[in-house]
Amino acid sequence: GCVLVVSVIEQLAQWHNSTVKAAMERLCSYIPGKYPVIRHMLSCIDREMNADVVCHSLKLCKQDPGQPLCHLYSPPKVIKHSPGLFYALAYKSFMGFSSVCAFPLLANLCEKIKYALRNNLPFEDLDGDKFSTFPTLRGYHWRGRDCDDRNNTVYPGRRPDNWDEERDSNCNGIWGVDPKDGIPYEKKFCKGADSQGVVLLGDSAGAHFHIPPEWMTVSQMSAKSFANLPMAFTNELDWPQFSEITGFLNSTIGGWTDSLYLRLRSRNRCNHRDLQNISKNGGSSGNLPHLLKSLARNQLLDNPAIVIYATIGNDVCNGNNDTLAYMTTPKEMLSNVMQALRYLDTRLPNGSHVILTGLVDGRFLWDNLHDRYHPLGQLNRDITYSQLYSFLDCLQVSPCMGWMTPNETLRNLTSERALQLSNVLKEIARSEKFANFDIFYMDFPLRQTAEKWHRMGGEPWQLIEPVDGFHPSQIAAALGTSITWQKALQEWPQVLGKENPFNDEIEAIFKDQGGH
Repeated sequence: GCVLVVSVIEQLAQWHNSTVKAAMERLCSYIPGKYPVIRHMLSCIDREMNADVVCHSLKLCKQDPGQPLCHLYSPPKVIKHSPGLFYALAYKSFMGFSSVCAFPLLANLCEKIKYALRNNLPFEDLDGDKFSTFPTLRGYHWRGRDCDDRNNTVYPGRRPDNWDEERDSNCNGIWGVDPKDGIPYEKKFCKGADSQGVVLLGDSAGAHFHIPPEWMTVSQMSAKSFANLPMAFTNELDWPQFSEITGFLNSTIGGWTDSLYLRLRSRNRCNHRDLQNISKNGGSSGNLPHLLKSLARNQLLDNPAIVIYATIGNDVCNGNNDTLAYMTTPKEMLSNVMQALRYLDTRLPNGSHVILTGLVDGRFLWDNLHDRYHPLGQLNRDITYSQLYSFLDCLQVSPCMGWMTPNETLRNLTSERALQLSNVLKEIARSEKFANFDIFYMDFPLRQTAEKWHRMGGEPWQLIEPVDGFHPSQIAAALGTSITWQKALQEWPQVLGKENPFNDEIEAIFKDQGGH
């Protein structure tokens, strides 16, 4: 974090031909809120010191005995130690920030936020039905927006209460009675329409992890660049509202939004708001059973759902030096997935569907990025993704030691294990049966996505998030949706349900009545 911030400050000074102090003030004016630690941390920057030197001088970066010196830039010949005052100020600021929850007035609020994030539940949920009217902190960016947060019998995805004659019990916007014939709108338009929701069980790729490149590309940087920072942090740097499975808003981070939810909603307007993104940064087959506890589905009262199980990398990805020893084994994968599926069988309404998605072949990352310049290195052409990967490996915080490495043998072994785990999923889909859902398997469509993007005139590196060099980009998410949809139409049409012939009439009434 220190190296990143100092790098941006130094590049801002270079780009605007200003002093470091002026560049620091410029960055602080861009960022909403006040971050005094940045001011203290950067007080000692010397134009001749690179970010590694500054951060080691402040002791915010350190070299443990027997460990290599971690650096993003060329190794410094000498590390100058700045006056202890600056370190003391920075340390005090960090400690002050971390202990803010010690204040009595904030303690309860902090604990509630921690509980919500730890359990993947909405922070603001007055009636406890696991749906919210607040967007972030696991609110309606993650699952359908509640339309009455003071009544826990009203929420997205339930079957209509008395055909919603008097209220919108399932929050799809369809309720009341047609004055022409006395028939409830919900009964007229949605009875027998195969209404169903979509649920994603996934990892940071499914949650759609994204760090905006304009946060560290000084040639594009302005106050507008950081306008979305509060929202991003309260969504854990995830953007589920634009994601491949549950996206529902027009993308503001490049590319476009196309999702399984939007296509199901277009196919049947009665599916409006019936979505849940139960994904977590670091999600894997091992911790997914815990994430599943936040699923909101009542077997007796709710509609069936299409559940996408997609932990596409973390069972082989970790930051340990001995990465192969920490990968999930096929035996563990079988046990973990079966535990999750058995739980789903106790929660999903009859007639649901589960699609198991195979792991990605992450060799795509090194092959297409290693010699390209990272956004932080584009101004001076001094940081490649290979250097970034090595820096993260050295710090032992790499999201995937097995694929983000120059070691071709290790990359191949990681892909070999990923294929073994995908074959476990494929065999489960072939051989296992469950009472309340049928089950299917599909490979992660990376190859088809790359081929489709190439036909559209794109480059393969554009399918990868530019800042972290690891996650699928917005373009990859949108293209992946179209490929998955086509496969489902061709091979499992029963999963998608039939088209609702009343869609146009529903939309016309919506427009005429201003929303309902």
